[in-house]
Amino acid sequence: MSYLTAAEVDALLAAPNLTTWEGRRDHAWLMLCVQTGLRVSELTGLNCADIACGTGANVRCHGKGRKDRAIPLTAATAAAIRHWLRERAGLPTDPLFCTRTGRRLTRDAIEHRLAAHHSTAALACGTLHSKKLSPHTLRHTTAMTLLHAGVDTTVIALWLGHADTRSTDPYIHADMTIKERALAKTTPVSSPPGRYRPADSLLAFLEGL
Repeated sequence: MSYLTAAEVDALLAAPNLTTWEGRRDHAWLMLCVQTGLRVSELTGLNCADIACGTGANVRCHGKGRKDRAIPLTAATAAAIRHWLRERAGLPTDPLFCTRTGRRLTRDAIEHRLAAHHSTAALACGTLHSKKLSPHTLRHTTAMTLLHAGVDTTVIALWLGHADTRSTDPYIHADMTIKERALAKTTPVSSPPGRYRPADSLLAFLEGL
């Protein structure tokens, strides 16, 4: 399962050229994806009215299985979306992320723009060269970020719009850091290095159980 580290996320978010209209638009949807874990279909389906940037900022999306959910926004993401909404100047029913002609961005357009920003970001963060980056990678990144922060898997499942918490299990299996922390908690501090060799009396006792 591929996901981005914090340094790789920073490089990707810094890739769009903020002096251009398209760059500011892409920066906004990249921030939204990395923080919320939206599916690409959910991202492209957003309208301007689906964003609330005031107190309790959140994005409301129509997810898989016709299930609606609201995802809270961090202050940084809310600010980026607020600035984009101001520049976008669309009606409530207009697509949130669009082309210059007002047409809704498609899956292919998102993938094309992401590939371009991936190439730019890789120049600043070398580890990105060896990673395949897709919109779903950003979704995985959201899940792993929440997992590292200690968020319960049931909450992550609700965050990502999973109908079953078992859908979140792959993120746990993919994360070696959490496994290493769990192992460290079970290892006695005074345990000497090397393989344990039980005494004959202990083996005899175990055999007799």
